[in-house]
Amino acid sequence: MSIPFDIIGFDLDGTLVDTSGDLTAAVNHVLDSVGRPLLSTETVKQHIGGGAKLMLQQGLEATGGIPGDDFRPLYRQMLSYYEANVSVHSRPFDGALNLLDQLDAMGVRYAVVTNKFESLAVKLLTDLNLAHRMVCILGADTLGKENAKPSGAPIFEMVKRGQALGGGCRAAYIGDSIYDVMAAKNANVPSIAVSFGFLHGPAEEMGADAIIDHFDELIPTLSKL
Repeated sequence: MSIPFDIIGFDLDGTLVDTSGDLTAAVNHVLDSVGRPLLSTETVKQHIGGGAKLMLQQGLEATGGIPGDDFRPLYRQMLSYYEANVSVHSRPFDGALNLLDQLDAMGVRYAVVTNKFESLAVKLLTDLNLAHRMVCILGADTLGKENAKPSGAPIFEMVKRGQALGGGCRAAYIGDSIYDVMAAKNANVPSIAVSFGFLHGPAEEMGADAIIDHFDELIPTLSKL
């Protein structure tokens, strides 16, 4: 089976890697330090997708509100804790590694485009022995925060970097949030939503071109787009 694409972009949190355990631990580390009740992984999952700052803001709001002048140090505290514990529980979703092997065999390149800071994404993927396999790893800060998803800019940049390595320009993007689908639309590339990600609502409501329930379905789905 072949697919009509030269490069595939993946969101990171909730798409390629289940990072919910480590992100929950980072949020709860902060909440515990200010005497707040801890949140379940299922609750924190609903806050992932818009970047670390929004995730912490929503966690604080869910447990009593954001302290007046204390958000910036709490945010730094969370990032410091998370950087030191970025890969304790995080693992690729079922079928992800086999999928990447299949893409390698087909000569299809792939990359990560995330709203995580680039340094944290690189550290996580390095710890998981995946960083070296990517054409590029683009974070929320790579092109400046105004060019993070839902902007299409990082997907355009992904294609540009793939082409610089001798690849073609036909791209598709895989994600689990409305930010991902909007970024794909803004870059004019097909989007596929994963139903197993950190969804904020039904996958069918995101407006993606297709939905998959497991990575085993991705190549057959891409072949039809």
